[in-house]
Amino acid sequence: MSGTSLLGRITKRRGLRQFVKFGIVGASGFIVNLIVFTGLQRIVPDHSDAVPYDVIYSVAFLSGGVSNYFLNRAWTFRSKAGVHKEGLSFMAVSVLALIVGLIVGQLAAPWLGHGHKTWFISTLAGIVVNFFVNKYWTFRSV
Repeated sequence: MSGTSLLGRITKRRGLRQFVKFGIVGASGFIVNLIVFTGLQRIVPDHSDAVPYDVIYSVAFLSGGVSNYFLNRAWTFRSKAGVHKEGLSFMAVSVLALIVGLIVGQLAAPWLGHGHKTWFISTLAGIVVNFFVNKYWTFRSV
């Protein structure tokens, strides 16, 4: 066996490092998303039809997405590409992930309600879409 440790071999793999960094950034976006979601749920009365769950979920999800874009651009992918074009691509992917999350949420809501359990499952579905599409489309030139 060679003298290189398993951890050393893993950290040399660029794609794996990016995935771990993407996960760390995603965790920060997850927290932003959760804070915004929880705050909006506390502001909007439980029985209000004025602001439906999907609107609250969408605002929270996209808030986390904006913070994720800037952190992924600077740290995960170290991109130097045009911020406007890349930002639009990232937000397009976020909207795609949002749609996936909303669909998953609609499927989960009959069993879990419109609370944090459904939010969590919907957000996890969006994370998968976000990583792969952003890695191979938004930040493909990096």
